Parts: sequence; structure tokens; C-alpha cells
Amino acid sequence: MPVYKAPVEDVTFLLNDVFSIERYNNLPGFAEATPDMVEAILGEGAKLCEEVFAPLNRTGDLEGCTRNPDGSVTTPKGFKEAYEAYASGGWMGLSVPEEYGGQGLPSVLNTIMQEFVSSSNLALGMYPGLTQGAIAALLVHGTQEQKTKYLPKMVEGAWTGTMNLTEPHCGTDLGLLKTKAVPNGDGSYAISGTKIFISAGEHDMAENIVHLVLARIEGAPQGTKGISLFLVPKVLVNEDGSLAERNGVACGSLEHKMGIHGNATCVMNYDGAKGWLVGEANRGLNAMFVMMNEARLAVGVQGLAQSEVAYQNAVAYAKDRLQGRSLTGAKFPDRPADPIIVHPDVRQTLLTVKAINEAARALIVWTGLNSDIAHRSSDEAQRQVADDYMGLLTPVVKGVLTDLGFDNAVKAQQMFGGHGYIEEWGMSQFVRDARIAMIYEGANGIQAMDLVGRKLAKDGGRAIMTFFNEVGAFCQENEGDENLKPFIAPLQQGIGHLQQATMWFMQNAMANPNNAGAGATDYMHLFGLVAMGYMWAKMAKAANAKRAQGNGAADRMDAKLLTGRFFMERLMPETATRLARITTGADVTMAMPMEAF
Repeated sequence: MPVYKAPVEDVTFLLNDVFSIERYNNLPGFAEATPDMVEAILGEGAKLCEEVFAPLNRTGDLEGCTRNPDGSVTTPKGFKEAYEAYASGGWMGLSVPEEYGGQGLPSVLNTIMQEFVSSSNLALGMYPGLTQGAIAALLVHGTQEQKTKYLPKMVEGAWTGTMNLTEPHCGTDLGLLKTKAVPNGDGSYAISGTKIFISAGEHDMAENIVHLVLARIEGAPQGTKGISLFLVPKVLVNEDGSLAERNGVACGSLEHKMGIHGNATCVMNYDGAKGWLVGEANRGLNAMFVMMNEARLAVGVQGLAQSEVAYQNAVAYAKDRLQGRSLTGAKFPDRPADPIIVHPDVRQTLLTVKAINEAARALIVWTGLNSDIAHRSSDEAQRQVADDYMGLLTPVVKGVLTDLGFDNAVKAQQMFGGHGYIEEWGMSQFVRDARIAMIYEGANGIQAMDLVGRKLAKDGGRAIMTFFNEVGAFCQENEGDENLKPFIAPLQQGIGHLQQATMWFMQNAMANPNNAGAGATDYMHLFGLVAMGYMWAKMAKAANAKRAQGNGAADRMDAKLLTGRFFMERLMPETATRLARITTGADVTMAMPMEAF
């Protein structure tokens, strides 16, 4: 049976040594997050995930969800109790303002907890994860009445939340949606239509589900400019907060999926269901984007999470599986063969996954801290920089980390040979579960186009220039440090390639937009490599400093530095390949006649 151990030590190193979380004590909620409290929170979160969530991962995959004749859905055995443990532990409201029942702690702690949850049981973790996204959207765009009426119960975990965008004929192009909203005359609307692929759309773990639904008000403009967002509860709520009668929304069927079997992915039918406008009429995408961006970052975390748990199991197997002898002579002469971890190819595979995981985790923590600054700082300039970074990094975190997460899950599966293809070992589940992260919340090709088509040029390129300047300044400040030379030189080369690619788009994409489309995915991955390389340079600096303190961390820091050097030597050179692909342009790609495919 697969195992999982939450990487608490790695996270505390990032928070305390790499990003110096105490520097943010001027932000609301950070002063309360003392090192001792953070350690206690992460320790308890790790315990919940390792002991409660993880044991249900394989059984949930095998059992799946069941739709009953009355339209209700039963989740796998043990899921309800595990969800209740999560809710009663206060995890849902970890970073939610105290006025709605939350703890008001930094959202970066919730981001870290999302990794632990998603590694231990991705399907189960999606139920509270979607609720947290709905909470975030209501906090920003909900009326005070909506916040007071719904948020405390959602934060408590008694009610969950969903997002309803996709329809049978419309996915990425939401301007095509047909779900309609007709005013009832009392401030509410009658919502009618069908939504598909709705994660956690119906289940037995909470007494109510708060659906956030995109629909078009009768007579509204066509296209995305006529879309509004509505709050549509499964069960209507009385003025005193008690539950009333069932609303006109039901699960029509469950999707039969490749993975995440323990999560109820529903076709939702709205038949005159009563809903209330969230935010302004015809500006629903504005409001929904709060939840979508939260979800996209969370999906990036899921990519890392599946990569991490797959890696842990691959390492355990590689240390145990005996096969052949080391090329330089037997390393375990008392055994009939050496464990496969002695072989260079196995080590390269495992180090590739490890190096990406650690850099990805640092990138996620950095992004989480920027989210806290953007939402909590009183300094307008700080908020602007952090908000710029959030916009720039969201497609990178979502697209790159989920692409790599799937690739790494496959690499980890490969370590098992034929056993990796056998269900009972659990590795195929990590591969199957990781696959969805590349697709939902905007397929990764869309993320790449968002980055190249919208984020680079936004505000005159302010965000990307800030990133160039930050990385350039770091390199300049540290290029005289002999210990950092293996990190600074490759990072400088990588950032140079990213600058060249950016300039190439500026010169060639306006005249022929297909040049941007053809190079977008390579650009996103080039950006991801540079961002992760920057994270490794920062981690290396912190590791050298920690090692010099002589506090017993030398072995751990040596391993970290070796992992970082592997990333710089073996993975960072790919920036040159990505640049070469980008600068070939779109001519050959677009020259093929459609009939010839």
C-alpha cells in the first residue's frame, strides 16, 4: 500500500530560512503565526493527512462515488468521517477572517496544507478545496447579507461550495453558455440550465451545498459581457439561517472518469432554481475569476502534490528492490543483488523529480506570500507588485507544475517496472489522478496563451519587467559568492533566454499572432524553469547560511545543495531548447493543410 509523509521540515526551511516569514509580521495575521505555532499547525496538519486522509486514498479510488435513485450521491466509505475531522479541526477557515469564524492566519499556511491534503488524498481534498474557493469569491464580491448568511456555515464545514462554469457545448469559451436567469421580482432569479464536470456537485458530507453558477440574465448581451454570477444553494436558507425546502437543483448523473474516483464529478441540472446575484449584473466573470484564480493556484499545488507522493513511494521502492549490480562493483556484497538506487539512470530519474518538487514547493510558497501581501498589505506599492506577480505567476504555477507533476508521476511509476502497471501498488492511481490537473481550471494550453497573450503585455509589461529586475538584482548581489557560482551562472543564462524570448514575441507576435500561439507553451515552460531556478538560487543561499551555523543541519543542507546543483546542471539547460523552439515561429506549424492531418 502506498505511503505518504508530509514534507514539514522542507516547508519550515522555506518559511523560516528562505523567505524569512517574520519579515511579514506587519501584515494582519502574521504576528500570530509564530514559529512555534506554525510548527504546531503543520505538525497537526501532517498527522491528519498521514493518518486519516492517506489510508482512504486507494480505497476511495476503488470504490468511487455512487449516485442513488433519488439523485443523492454517496461518497466512498470513510470519506464523510475524514471530512468531518478536517472541518472540526478548523482547517476550512485557517486563513478566513475571524468575523466569519475563521482563524485569520496567513493564507500561505492554507496553501501549504493544500499540498499535504492533495498528496494524501486528492479526491477527498477537492471537497474542502472548492469550498475555500467559493468562500474567497464571496468574501470579495458577496453582499454583506450573503456573507453573514452563508460564510460562517461554510467556514464551519457544515456547508460546502462549488463552481459551475462548464456546459455540454461550452468549456473555455464561456461566451457560448446558455444557462439563463429570469428575475423573480423579489430580488432573486430563477436559474435554468445544465452544467457538466462539476466537482463535488452533490455528496453526503454536508447538509447544504452552495453552488456559484454562471448564467445569463434574460435580455443580457451575448458573449462574455452578458454573464452574471449567482449563488444557488442546494437547500434554501431561512432568514434565521436554518434550512428550508430543497431548491430546484439536482445531480443528473456522475461522470465516469480516468481518475479522482472518490470525488463526485456531476452533471448538474438547474430547473428554475432560486439564486441570488453575486457582484454586478453582467460582470459575473469578474467575480468568478476570484474563485478561478484561487482554483488555478490550488491545481498547481495538486500537480506538486501528486509528484511528491509518487516520488516518496518510488524512492522507498528503489531502496528496497534488488536488481543487478552497480556498474562500479557490488555495493551490497552480502545481498544477492544491489538495490536499484545504485544505478545512475534510476538516480537521475529520482533526482529530477526531487529537484523539481523542491523548487515547485518554493515557488508555491513564494506565490502564497505574494497573495498575502496583495490582500493584506496597507502599502499600495507593495500590493501592486504582489498583485502583478500573482497575475503573472498564476498560469505558470498552474500550467508548468501540473505538466511536470504528471510527467513526474509517470517517472516514479517507471521505477517500479511491471509492478508500477499493477493497480495494487498504487502508482497508476497517482498517474491517473495527476492527469486531470493538466485539464481542469483551464487546460494548460489556455494557461500558456493567457501568459503570452494577456499577462506579458498587461500594464505595459510592468510585471515581467519587475521579475527580470528582481532576478537580475539577486544575481548581481551574489555573483561574487563562490558557494553560489553553480547557481548564479545558470540562472543568469536562463533569465537571458527568457528575456530573448520575450523580446522575440514583442517583435514577431504583433504582425503574426500565430507566432505567439505556436510558442506559448514553450514560453510558459521556459518561464517555469527560470522561476524554479531562481527559487533554487535562493534556497542555496539559505542552505549555505544554515550550514555555516553548525546547528546539526549540515547533512540535510548538503543534500539540498546537491539537489539544487543537479537542477542547475541537468534541467536548467533546457531553457536554450525552449528558446530555439519559440524563435522558429509558426510558419511550418500553420502551413499544413487541414485535410493533411
